[in-house]
Amino acid sequence: MDAPKRGRRLGAWFVCALGWIALIALAAIFADMLPFHSPTEMDMLSKRTLPDAAHWLGTDQFGRDTFSRLIYGARISLTVGLLAPVIGVVVGGSLGMLAGYFRGPLETLTVGGVDVLLAFPPLVFALAVTTYLGQSVLNLTLVIGVLGIPAFTRVSRAVTLSLAEREFVMAARALGATDARILLREILPNVALPLLAFFLLGVAVTIVVEGALSFLGLGVPPPAPSWGSMIGEGRESLDMAPWLAFLPAGVMFATVLAFNVVGDSLRALTDPRPGAL
Repeated sequence: MDAPKRGRRLGAWFVCALGWIALIALAAIFADMLPFHSPTEMDMLSKRTLPDAAHWLGTDQFGRDTFSRLIYGARISLTVGLLAPVIGVVVGGSLGMLAGYFRGPLETLTVGGVDVLLAFPPLVFALAVTTYLGQSVLNLTLVIGVLGIPAFTRVSRAVTLSLAEREFVMAARALGATDARILLREILPNVALPLLAFFLLGVAVTIVVEGALSFLGLGVPPPAPSWGSMIGEGRESLDMAPWLAFLPAGVMFATVLAFNVVGDSLRALTDPRPGAL
């Protein structure tokens, strides 16, 4: 009975979500090779035009092609969205595994550090870093990546705690395996799948965070396009051209939803089932 349930989880929604992610990713990667307008080229004589053959989604308040800016904006959103959670997976996942396996003072120190980082206002942290280091894709990725470490640490620690006293770990320890070998060969493969599922959910959250920071002017500086900055610029034209804000918001919504669907599906497959134990 368990297999059919799992099979139904990867249905049409899952396929559509993967297809949308692939479409956005491919368009962002090969944007320079496609016959698009420049995302930063202005034409003040063609401001806020409706969609036509030359501009498929019209132009913005500076005469820039909206479709091209959506595609190039996906580069920044996906770059930050994919790279920032990697910091959380590597750092947070490693800390969580060590804390959950060795326990004791290391666990106390790790949990305390995570609580301190969670208690620090994220917006203040982002403001401080971007003000001191400047606004760039790298700095934005580092800020969001550091803020995501506590969540990955908690997930990794929770899974490691549930595995540390399992039979296969005890058997490896009885056979003389070192702690490093147990962590790498026995625990890491079992922690990797839950972290992967959480990573995809983290990508969705990161895209929203990047969009919010760009909306507030803390993201990548103009004229580089970003979905968040496009929404922020479009709000000034809501009465005359509401699509300038709704189009990037819709694309961001669809992308975040797609990552959530894929992440939720994988998370459901990695959840332990009592009947499978």
